Amino acid sequence: MILRAPDSPALSDARACEQITLAHARTFSLASRLLPADKRRAAYALYAFCRIADDLVDQADSGNAAALSGQLDDYRAQLTSALAGQPSGPVFREIAWVASTFGVSPAPLFELLGGVGRDLVVTSYQTWSDLERYCEGVASSVGEMCTYVFGVPAGPVMRASAIQYARTLGTAMQLTNILRDVGEDAQRGRCYLPADDLARFGLTVTHVLTDRQCATRAGWKLMMQYEVSRARALYTAAVPGIALLAPDAQRCATACATGYAGILSAIEAQNYDTISSRARVGKLARFGILWSAWRHRAELPDLPALRHGPRVEWEPAAQMMSA
Repeated sequence: MILRAPDSPALSDARACEQITLAHARTFSLASRLLPADKRRAAYALYAFCRIADDLVDQADSGNAAALSGQLDDYRAQLTSALAGQPSGPVFREIAWVASTFGVSPAPLFELLGGVGRDLVVTSYQTWSDLERYCEGVASSVGEMCTYVFGVPAGPVMRASAIQYARTLGTAMQLTNILRDVGEDAQRGRCYLPADDLARFGLTVTHVLTDRQCATRAGWKLMMQYEVSRARALYTAAVPGIALLAPDAQRCATACATGYAGILSAIEAQNYDTISSRARVGKLARFGILWSAWRHRAELPDLPALRHGPRVEWEPAAQMMSA
């Protein structure tokens, strides 16, 4: 719970953002409990800001994209006003506080809005490079925002490296979301799995969008194994950067990374069928992740080794490539 003076407007605004987070983000809500109060308050504000934008575009269908684009433009204008010192509403008042308190760059905030805006016009992606750019917009941007809040004691030069690790972690987490939500996205008319990757395994975007039994098709399991292995390579590359964060934020970042990586195991446990049901990490497992993160001991980072930023090394299994 966020603690502030009784009846203060800031407390009311903070609680509004907290409630949005608690209602929609189980893993992140638990992980945020590992942050000190002010950083937790900031994390809730960032989540609420991102969630409202994402929910807006999730309403899109063939007939309302133009209207929603106008609403997103208005949301962007509200962000501009908030960063200029004229916030309106609890979320933007909190965002103005976060930007002022933690020096969050405006760039990733606006990048997030551009990223979610793609969902109003793009329903499928041809290549991994195309999808990676989308992931950067909607999730790597969030990793960058959080880096400012979490803090990097080694200074601004190393903060640039920490941001790159955080952005890679964001991409890993967004790819995990995509693999978890294939069926739900298909019901909205969206397929994020790259068409080129699907074709490698004898599948098409049309199969994903129209066939509720697509997970039983030959090639589906191998395709999902291919994408899961890509996500795991991204996590492996990103996680060392957590050592660059302030010690009081490392447990939260560890819990987020471990919690989302756990979704990949849940996908495997249901034989990669994320069309007929959504893969979930159970409550007991989530608390186990939280406990493991709590026991995390911050160590002095190896600055020379981490200065180069994340390096993704991914070699899909030969049997996948030969499908």
